[in-house]
Amino acid sequence: MNRRARWRPAQSQGPVRTVATGMTLIELVVVVTIAAILALAALPGYRAYVLRANRVEARSALLAVAAAQETHYLHHNEYTTELTAAPPDGLGSSTVTGGGNYTITIDSADASTFSATAIAMGPQLRDEHCAQFGLDAAGARTATHDDCWSR
Repeated sequence: MNRRARWRPAQSQGPVRTVATGMTLIELVVVVTIAAILALAALPGYRAYVLRANRVEARSALLAVAAAQETHYLHHNEYTTELTAAPPDGLGSSTVTGGGNYTITIDSADASTFSATAIAMGPQLRDEHCAQFGLDAAGARTATHDDCWSR
């Protein structure tokens, strides 16, 4: 059975209605404006969160320096000021944290104690609340504010 499409002339049934699809320009502007307002409201909170999260770098770097200092002390009966020198003369650590947000320094070291400091650098300088952390041989933790080590 051979079926062929047959052309039939359209029968007039009155005016043809078309349905509009898509968005108007005004609707698009309203959506973009709402998205921009939401982004502007969320951005400061996100930036503050990132600054607080980066503080972990300073704390963990200082704790790593303290552990390396204790290892050095076990071998040499004294602490060292040589942060970057390879063991056995130094700690073999970097002066900059892994994320590049803090500079680590050993302020003082002798046969009985040491003091290390982490100072914010780069974008982390915006974190004025906790711009500096410190740790000594006794485990005393210092910072710009008292709550920096706990937050």
